[in-house]
Amino acid sequence: MAAIDTLLAEARAGLVRLDPLAALAAWRDGALLVDIRPEAQRRVEGDVPGAMLIERNVLEWRLDPTSPHSLPEVLGHEQPILILCSEGYASSLAAATLRRLGLVNATDVAGGFHAWRRAGLPTAGGM
Repeated sequence: MAAIDTLLAEARAGLVRLDPLAALAAWRDGALLVDIRPEAQRRVEGDVPGAMLIERNVLEWRLDPTSPHSLPEVLGHEQPILILCSEGYASSLAAATLRRLGLVNATDVAGGFHAWRRAGLPTAGGM
């Protein structure tokens, strides 16, 4: 097994991943839905209207409630946070890192944006 496969399996072992429909329900119940895809990728694939856009390279600083760079929408370590990437790989690694920072309810959307779109959930744009 490749090292990245091991790392991904370890990351996912600590998560309760949500399928797109469960993620939508959690978002409607107050979870933050955070899209970590780069702007160029969102331009090609499309967006989830209303999702918070935080590119991966600054994610931990924006979502850590103890960081001076934390966003005002971050209310504390217990807040549910749903990470969305393109296909659900980078989001698993990102959610696991957030959990290591103490964000105990961080998880990701299984299948990412592609699964979200296939489920017929709201999207906009894309080529």
